[in-house]
Amino acid sequence: MTKLITKKRKIKLKLLFTFILLIIGIYASYKNIENKRIVINDKELTSLITADSFTYNNTNFIEKTISKLIDISNPINELNSKYQETSTIVDTTKKEGEVPLIYLYNTHQSEEYTSTTLAEYSVTPTVIMNNYILEDVFNKNGYKTIVEEESIKDILNKNNWKYYNSYKASRILLENSIVTYPTLKYFIDIHRDSLPRSKTTITINNKDYAKILFIVGLENPNYQENLSFTEKINNKLNEKYMGLCKGILKKQGRGVNGVYNQDFNNKTILIEIGGYENTPNEVLNSALAFADVFMEIINEENN
Repeated sequence: MTKLITKKRKIKLKLLFTFILLIIGIYASYKNIENKRIVINDKELTSLITADSFTYNNTNFIEKTISKLIDISNPINELNSKYQETSTIVDTTKKEGEVPLIYLYNTHQSEEYTSTTLAEYSVTPTVIMNNYILEDVFNKNGYKTIVEEESIKDILNKNNWKYYNSYKASRILLENSIVTYPTLKYFIDIHRDSLPRSKTTITINNKDYAKILFIVGLENPNYQENLSFTEKINNKLNEKYMGLCKGILKKQGRGVNGVYNQDFNNKTILIEIGGYENTPNEVLNSALAFADVFMEIINEENN
């Protein structure tokens, strides 16, 4: 009997020891991840994607994850060189900040894309990354661009407004922008779709893109001007990148906004780039395609 009790105790001690080792292993793994955790916002993520060469902060996790995610050398530089000689809208001899032409903002700033392998490093890209990609291309080509940095959430909270008042909040930013920068002419509100990946992704010439959708509110009394401008972009995008655009969704009636601040200016557009399951790589490809076409159109308009 004594031998049997001793044997049971040994088994219990062995199981306890194994359990303790397991807990120690889990804790060590957790601390290892915590030590590597680097929080990156959309602006920093975009600067990594668009940089001529990556820089690292005492770790190579960014190199590994971004290189898996972005299978490109530097498409923004290629796009910049393409337009460097033809861009004539802005007098680049003037000091930076004097003649901004394009204003980029997001009425729904919290709309996210898939974080893929970057999730464990607190990198969750949102629609805001599009702003910085486009800003980089436009500014390098002489189209001075302003990116809205103010928080829509803060405006909602200060006014005790609900989320559905987001367009009221972004209207405040639009009004402020034109007072601060009276030369602004193009206003782009960037969103993402809520449809699954199968409906928001397309492969063109062996490259994956996040599909693009435009929205025009028909309750703006002068909507036809906004619609006409949006049609130019939509048509040229599908001309150069067949199937990239899903078209123009015209909205009015009960339960929808119907205006989307497009009464602010006849060159105010609402664009959805991809959906919640699209990767930053796919979003980047589509943002570059949009920049390519948009620069062509505003070049034509101003020449």
